[in-house]
Amino acid sequence: MTITAASLTLVLILVADTSLADTVVPARPIRAQSIIAEADLTVRAGDLANGFQNTAAVAGQEARVVLYPGRPILIGDIGPPAIVARNQIVQMRYENNGLHIVTEGRALDRGAVGDRLRIMNLSSRATLVGRVMQDGTIKVSQ
Repeated sequence: MTITAASLTLVLILVADTSLADTVVPARPIRAQSIIAEADLTVRAGDLANGFQNTAAVAGQEARVVLYPGRPILIGDIGPPAIVARNQIVQMRYENNGLHIVTEGRALDRGAVGDRLRIMNLSSRATLVGRVMQDGTIKVSQ
């Protein structure tokens, strides 16, 4: 394979264009499990494959790890806000073939809507796994 001056120039131009993209970074330190506000964010020049380009995608999310000023926010660093806290008393629901059982349990993990987490049934002390629903109840799976 022969590299010519024309192909080398083309590569340099493509590399130079990627620096024109924006990356979202925190404007101040953000603690883990904090909800991120628009005022907490700023944009700086630079492109990151697993980062964010606009603040609207990050605002309203919850920090899963501590976010430091000037460091890009990665996709795995944030997520939807948790609506169930660890050790919170929650309502557990089991539904199968017309059978509906509702009882109380203690959440053994934190979770957002759609997350699977462990719950301890307060009556039997059995540990079950369920999915967090929109209203904060836990739908227990078999």
